[in-house]
Amino acid sequence: MEHIVKKSPGYQSTIKACFIGYIVQAIVNNFAPLLFLIFQSTYNIPLSKITLLITFNFFVQLCVDMLSAGFIDKIGYRTAIILAHVLSSLGLVSLAVLPGMLPNAFAGLLIAVMIYAVGGGLLEVLVSPIVEACPTDNKETAMSLLHSFYCWGHVGVVLLTTLFFTVFGVGKWRVLAILWAVIPALNCLVFAKVPVYSLLEEGDAGLPVKKLFGNKTFWLLLLLMICAGASEQAVSQWASTFAESGLNVSKTVGDLAGPMFFAILMGVSRTFYGKYGEKIDLNMFMRLSAVLCVCSYLLISLSRMPVFSLLGCGICGLSVGILWPGSFSIAANVIPRGGTMLFALLALGGDIGCSAGPTFAGMVSSAAGGNLHMGILAAVIFPVMMFAGCCLLRRNSKGDLPS
Repeated sequence: MEHIVKKSPGYQSTIKACFIGYIVQAIVNNFAPLLFLIFQSTYNIPLSKITLLITFNFFVQLCVDMLSAGFIDKIGYRTAIILAHVLSSLGLVSLAVLPGMLPNAFAGLLIAVMIYAVGGGLLEVLVSPIVEACPTDNKETAMSLLHSFYCWGHVGVVLLTTLFFTVFGVGKWRVLAILWAVIPALNCLVFAKVPVYSLLEEGDAGLPVKKLFGNKTFWLLLLLMICAGASEQAVSQWASTFAESGLNVSKTVGDLAGPMFFAILMGVSRTFYGKYGEKIDLNMFMRLSAVLCVCSYLLISLSRMPVFSLLGCGICGLSVGILWPGSFSIAANVIPRGGTMLFALLALGGDIGCSAGPTFAGMVSSAAGGNLHMGILAAVIFPVMMFAGCCLLRRNSKGDLPS
């Protein structure tokens, strides 16, 4: 990390706080799904109903993506990032408290998810531009390393939650929810003190939506973000299924092994670029990653040995790591006056891709009689489009791309 901030020592604390901010987002996105069976047994809520919490979480975050740019610039980055952490912490505490307090436990869960989802949505929109605004060298490597902390946060949430339940039992899940809430609460205090700058100079409102929409490069960048999210989640959402079949393990072990294998290798990819990226052409790295992603999809879908399908999931995690943060970095270079609106719209595109990828794979699988391999094979269109988009971007914006 030191090589990223060595010329701006005053911003080391800001960048570190942003790293923790992405860990907070990993907590709010990945902790509750580990409790689904507990919610089912504790509150007698059907599992089919509980899984709607995931959809609701990302729906709220999509709404925040759409609405946030309008008020973030008005209240300022510092106030907004503090609010994001307060809501994340409050939502996790509410997860432990509200279902038992309200007559309808599911309503309590929905309210808790809504609170921390707003916090998570704000984090997604804010953290990347805050890092981008810091006066550092090698912003592309900083962005990749930043996004790796979401992966490590995901892994940490799964491992530490499993360890906690092993030692103290699942009956103490409310205590654990409150313990996880401490992290955003403390990081909120950090953001109250560290320097926080905007992407734009004081008095500069940035490009309005109309001008962004009239920029052809913006639409190409939005396509990259949609494809990045879809390429990632089309496989990630099904990783536990491949782990169960490939390793002949229980669903619980599969839920741990598959997504964790994917997340670890995705984190490795982002950390690698974060350390060595200043020597690597970003667009070339993204194109090679898209090609590797296509290969992983083909390995998953065409292999008749389940263990190779699981291996393909891991390779997919490795290949998609740079696609999301890389698209953010390129956008900041080719549309430098995009401001918060640009990052908010790109985050919206990424979240749309995260929903579209697994949905498309699932629909094709259903049409093929439940054949998940066919769904993944059809979804190879997303990394193919990612490669084509990077090539078009290279041709149209060659002078502005980060090297």
